Amino acid sequence: MTTLYLKETDQRGVTTITLNRPEIHNAFNDELIDSLTKEFLSLENEETTRLVVLTGAGKSFCAGADLNWMKAMVDYTKEENFEDSMKLANMFEAMNSFSKPIIGKINGAALGGGSGLVAICDHVIVHENAKLGFTEVMLGLVPAVISPYVMNKIGHSNARSLFLTGERFDAEKAVAIGLAHHISLGRYFERDTNDIIEKFLKAGPQAQRMAKKLIFGVDDRSTDKEKVKTFTCETIAKMRTSDEGQEGMNALLEKRKPNWMES
Repeated sequence: MTTLYLKETDQRGVTTITLNRPEIHNAFNDELIDSLTKEFLSLENEETTRLVVLTGAGKSFCAGADLNWMKAMVDYTKEENFEDSMKLANMFEAMNSFSKPIIGKINGAALGGGSGLVAICDHVIVHENAKLGFTEVMLGLVPAVISPYVMNKIGHSNARSLFLTGERFDAEKAVAIGLAHHISLGRYFERDTNDIIEKFLKAGPQAQRMAKKLIFGVDDRSTDKEKVKTFTCETIAKMRTSDEGQEGMNALLEKRKPNWMES
């Protein structure tokens, strides 16, 4: 069976996690969601890991949800969709609250939930040819579960434009809106990534953890995480079972345009 992701830790304490489903652009399903959640909870106490580099195998970083996983969702009840979404929300929460640095090495397309993964990284380096986007509305859905993390990075104004259009955008725009920090030319991608890693390794590991705790502490005093998580999961469960959500997902699976594009 194909390994859903690869994990390698070098002598510096750099753990690289590579999403490993290149044949489907590293899209995630329930199994990968469960595995990544457990991995990041485990890495929290792994003393050999100083920081994590998150990347994808092949041409893409992550294309969001696996079509086969989405096919199962079409027949889910609202309650089943809520429970399914809560597992995804728990994965993002585990990754976002990870106390050690996460460097996003965005090697290619990052769409839908893939752009959500970009948002939970502490520093993001993007390949010059990468395309990103919150494309859920094109399927009659919304980027509900990832919205708290994305909006913390890009703000309300950019969210209102990009969430409502589903527009795909390039690396330059990703940096301009705050979703990414650094664009790298293809021929320098590995070198530039290593330069960023070396910068992070120069900092005190305990100070880095405290710095993240400080940021989260300031943020937590203005929001209720559990209420936000429940609200976002209820929203996507409602949309998935709506007429438009069903039409959008079926259109994708049947490789046709949804009915709102036909007129």
